[in-house]
Amino acid sequence: EVQKHSVHTLVFRSLKRTHDMFVADNAKPIPLDEESHKVKMAVKLRTEYGSVLHMPTLKENLREKGGTNTGDPYGHKQYSGNQGQELEYLITGTHPYPPGPGVALTADTKVQRMPSESAAQSLAVALPPSQSRLDANRTAAGVGDIYRHAGISERSQPPGMSVAMVEAGGNKNSALMAKKAPTMPKPQWHPPWKLYRVISGHLGWVRCIAVEPGNQWFVTGSADRTIKIWDLASGKLKLSLTGHISTVRGVIVSARSPYLFSCGEDKQVKCWDLEYNKVIRHYHGHLSAVYGLDLHPTIDVLVTCSRDSTARIWDVRTKASVHTLSGHTNAVATVKCQAAEPQIITGSHDTTIRLWDLVAGKTRVTLTNHKKSVRAVVLHPRHYTFASGSPDNIKQWKFPDGNFIQNLSGHNAIINTLAVNSDGVLVSGADNGTMHLWDWRTGYNFQRVHAAVQPGSLDSESGIFACVFDQSESRLLTAEADKTIKVYKEDDTATEETHPVSWKPEIIKRKRF
Repeated sequence: EVQKHSVHTLVFRSLKRTHDMFVADNAKPIPLDEESHKVKMAVKLRTEYGSVLHMPTLKENLREKGGTNTGDPYGHKQYSGNQGQELEYLITGTHPYPPGPGVALTADTKVQRMPSESAAQSLAVALPPSQSRLDANRTAAGVGDIYRHAGISERSQPPGMSVAMVEAGGNKNSALMAKKAPTMPKPQWHPPWKLYRVISGHLGWVRCIAVEPGNQWFVTGSADRTIKIWDLASGKLKLSLTGHISTVRGVIVSARSPYLFSCGEDKQVKCWDLEYNKVIRHYHGHLSAVYGLDLHPTIDVLVTCSRDSTARIWDVRTKASVHTLSGHTNAVATVKCQAAEPQIITGSHDTTIRLWDLVAGKTRVTLTNHKKSVRAVVLHPRHYTFASGSPDNIKQWKFPDGNFIQNLSGHNAIINTLAVNSDGVLVSGADNGTMHLWDWRTGYNFQRVHAAVQPGSLDSESGIFACVFDQSESRLLTAEADKTIKVYKEDDTATEETHPVSWKPEIIKRKRF
């Protein structure tokens, strides 16, 4: 019968057996193999010192330093080039070094390999005295020579400085010059934007807005549960779509088919056929209000995000839920798609941004820099970068790994929406009705707008829920809490002289987080 022991006893016995097996060799150094050591040292010499191995040491240098002992603190044996003649060149060996890490350097432990006499003699014979001195002066100028030329004593310099001297080509000023503090580059000038049209017609907050790919009309979704389609040029209402039973929170028009997609606080995601103006598909699965949606630019895939802390990927045609992207710990407020990796980006009320692998349905990167809810994310149309908006900051990031670029500070409000055009104008719209316009590259805030509310509205109804540029990027449309859509355009009369950039090249004080 096998005696049963506790796990502790068994582990202890196993450890004891292992210890007994290896105790004889414990801390015993591995014997040095001469042949392999020679090969190792030859390789090391060639790779690390190959460029200077051919350089002889000048006899004059040693004389200046007071003889052989001062020039060679390690007391190496010196090999003469031509025996019996006046010494023209001296060849020194490598410094002594211990055989392994942690071993004290003593006379018994030091390992030293000197150049062979035959090699030293052949080098000295090959160079005639007159020519050799010129070559040595040209090629073998050491750090000491550079210092002497600059009028500095060699020993007075810290060891790190010598490298800077050599890399700078011996130019004293370039190495010793203090680095200038980084300054903000001058921002590109952008003309200011001005309000030129206010469109009213909704009976509730206008929560979302999208422009169709042909740039003929745009669509809005509202808290009055309707979706309205407006003519972009005239601002006139073309069509109203009813079907949602709660606030419409997201709309998008497909560039690949004549479909409009919408989502709302009624947990519904609908696909509208714009040839018949009817709902042709429902996408069921979210357990709570659906806050946003986006279409993939190259494949027939729809992505939605919800208050149930998930984002879902849907096959547009089959209505099947391809993936449920779970990982966020609070409502997912915004989602964006792109053709390049990572193909899906989500921002959440749990303060994180996640970059997702579309194929695997898993998180690639989680960005935790924000301290408050991330309600808005926007992708730059040309650069491989994106921005995220939160009450603490607007942050810019680099794809594919979400490397932090810079903070855009100053919009101290709950940022509901971000939009950016190819010209590098970033727009942030906030819950208090303020809109800030930024230069994307430098993060310079070149304009602040706070449009008046519609007559008859309370001042507290000043709020921007969504904004978007039209396809020509010459118009900016905002969806607002006073039940209107406001349309802005660039001021054609403005010039850099009439609206100069009030920019000072101050030292950057960017917070990393």
